[in-house]
Amino acid sequence: MSEIDLTPIKTAIESYIPLGRTGLLPALHAAQKVYGWLPQEVAAEVARTLRVPLADVHGVIEFYSMFYNKPVGRRIIRVCTDPACALQDGDDLLKKLCKQYDVEPHQTQPEFDLTIEASPCLGLCDQVPAVLTMDGDRSTIDLDVNEAFRPLSPVNGTLRILTANCGGETTSLENYGGYAALQKAKSMQPEDVINEIKASGLVGRGGAAFPTGIKWEGAAKAQADQKYVICNADESEPGTFKDRILLLDDPHRTIEGMCITAYAIGATKGYLYIRGEYPYIVPVLENALNEARAAGYLNENFDIEIRVGAGAYICGEETALFESIEGKRGFPRVKPPFPTTNGLFDKPTVINNVETLCNVPLIIKDGSAEYRKIGTEKSPGPKLFCLSGDVVKPGLYEIPFGVTLRELLTMAGGVVGNKPIKAILFGGAAGAFATSEHLDVKMTFEDLRAAGLPLGSGVVMVFDETRDIRDVLKRLGKFFAHESCGKCYPCQMGTQRQMEILDRVADGKSLPDDLIRLQDIGWTMTDASLCGLGQTAASAVLSAMKVFPEIFESGK
Repeated sequence: MSEIDLTPIKTAIESYIPLGRTGLLPALHAAQKVYGWLPQEVAAEVARTLRVPLADVHGVIEFYSMFYNKPVGRRIIRVCTDPACALQDGDDLLKKLCKQYDVEPHQTQPEFDLTIEASPCLGLCDQVPAVLTMDGDRSTIDLDVNEAFRPLSPVNGTLRILTANCGGETTSLENYGGYAALQKAKSMQPEDVINEIKASGLVGRGGAAFPTGIKWEGAAKAQADQKYVICNADESEPGTFKDRILLLDDPHRTIEGMCITAYAIGATKGYLYIRGEYPYIVPVLENALNEARAAGYLNENFDIEIRVGAGAYICGEETALFESIEGKRGFPRVKPPFPTTNGLFDKPTVINNVETLCNVPLIIKDGSAEYRKIGTEKSPGPKLFCLSGDVVKPGLYEIPFGVTLRELLTMAGGVVGNKPIKAILFGGAAGAFATSEHLDVKMTFEDLRAAGLPLGSGVVMVFDETRDIRDVLKRLGKFFAHESCGKCYPCQMGTQRQMEILDRVADGKSLPDDLIRLQDIGWTMTDASLCGLGQTAASAVLSAMKVFPEIFESGK
């Protein structure tokens, strides 16, 4: 007979029974909150209750890094060791904590009921080195857990439009002022709303830059008995933290954007999928959704459900996110068919990221013509950039498209200690390196593209002349090897081989022809991988080969 009392789990997951398999992730979160981990007996009970094959339940548990199938401490300290935090001795902090509690990384200290982990990006790149302590249903950056953690929201730049309500406390519905843009949208025909978004020139701000109005139009024209709107708040790109600030400080802007999207395409159900490393934002979102329901903005015609991820970078890919909501491992799907016709639950779906959705109320309220007065002709509107690394004032910067990189860095106070710049990583782990030669490039889609730089999700990570780019590449290689889902062979094997070579490069032990091997691996992943993760896993490495070819030589 099992020694585990299953009585508490029955109550914990009861509300998810009607959801069936799609309730698997929230049920596992609830179960782990009860037991601290997910023993075999608990997994079996979840499988039985939700009527999901036990093998599939174990597959999901093993896929997501924040689910544990072995005992861990009730208190988990996660220390970020990705590039931005590494610049401020994240590795040393990890070692110090492990020494303090006499434990190795990813091991449990029984006396303190504590586990310490090296973690990928925690979305706190503006507040490095980042540590997140999770204790039951609380999270804090302070190792002495005594209150809920709420990170600061440093907001700067020449504009305060998308970030008008950011930089302080959470904006209530009363202070937000009601959903005026939604009311205006509902006085228009749905196709006119879509045409207004198309006329604005808004493109996705998550990295792909697909025209938002075209996406909406495709879903609106699709014939189905059910359509969905999804907010992709699974920002896991190292260097990105804009969703954290937007959702924590001004959740209603995103919710209103989702409501307008739903009206335009005829959707009756929405999901807001937020990364598991942002547990402190979930209560804020729940309260905002309740405020919107009480005001009648969310009702039987359209409502939104929160889904919390569990530590999988791949779930930022839209089809992998669908799989996650459906209670599966976050494997990307083969496209076509595309989400606008066959998305979540094989129904027409519009999925936009947080920043994109925050632009929607602005466009509808003021009109596309007014919106296009901001930015440039080919890159209209405001843009959010996440500045981190060796800058005086890291944080979120809102600027109009067209500001130069030099001007942006000046806003951030320049490089710490007035040191020369060695490199600037654009777009995060899946980005490319710029140098001081690019300081006068305008921050627009067209100008950055001409310079061979991706705008991506808005990451601008600065490295001064003292930094070792080999170490940065080593961390990026480890990141992609860890985050590859393994569904397609080019990415699964390519990220592993890339990591091994970058480890050698960082240690000054390059083998003959390692540069050629890296190029072959990189272009193979780029051309043959199934989804954007594998297709961009070598982007920064291939970029570094052009900018810093000498670092790939043995002994350099």
